[in-house]
Amino acid sequence: MTPAAIFLGAIGTLTETSEIQRLSFNAAFEEAGLNWKWMKPDYRKMLLKPGGKARIARYAEARGEEVDAAHVHGLKVKHFRRSVEELGVLPRPGVVELLEAARAHGIKRAFVTSTGADTVELILNGLDQHLPRALFDLVTNGAMVRRGKPDPAIYQHALTELELAPDRVLAIEDTPESAAAAIAAGIPTLGFPGEEARGRDFPGTLAVVDTLGADILNTDMGRVA
Repeated sequence: MTPAAIFLGAIGTLTETSEIQRLSFNAAFEEAGLNWKWMKPDYRKMLLKPGGKARIARYAEARGEEVDAAHVHGLKVKHFRRSVEELGVLPRPGVVELLEAARAHGIKRAFVTSTGADTVELILNGLDQHLPRALFDLVTNGAMVRRGKPDPAIYQHALTELELAPDRVLAIEDTPESAAAAIAAGIPTLGFPGEEARGRDFPGTLAVVDTLGADILNTDMGRVA
């Protein structure tokens, strides 16, 4: 059965930003006067739980330090913005082809993320030359729900906005934690791991793929891997 809609989830389904993100966190820590430095192996473990602000708060608590997580995260967003604006970002393999094929077949397209609105806009602006915002019928952000992923609220919001039943939608997510949000909303889901999630298990998903493209529209939405 061809899906009625394609829901691309986290920013990582559109573009690979994990290393830019890590370096931006470290730049923010330095600016905030924190003696913190997140190395690649540690950062990869931190990504097991989504949410940049919450990640800062958890790290501070584990170290027995008090920090203004919102302020530090704001600094991180500033450094991330500068990097994206100066260096740009590119779409991941097959993303544009999938969205264009879906549009040609009258299939709705949504970017269903619980990331902050400022970061969402930054990424979409950075991708616009290759992946125009007009390819999406709906773009969400974290301000639209009380709880971010892995809570299913943002997916439930998207289903309501587009008046869709969950079993008619195909979601694509880049980490098991974000995939869990779509699965909890009853949406058939594909894993599309980025650099930091490669090799991890994606329980409950239909399959795990390395690239996207028009053929994704032929996915058997009733078969879980």
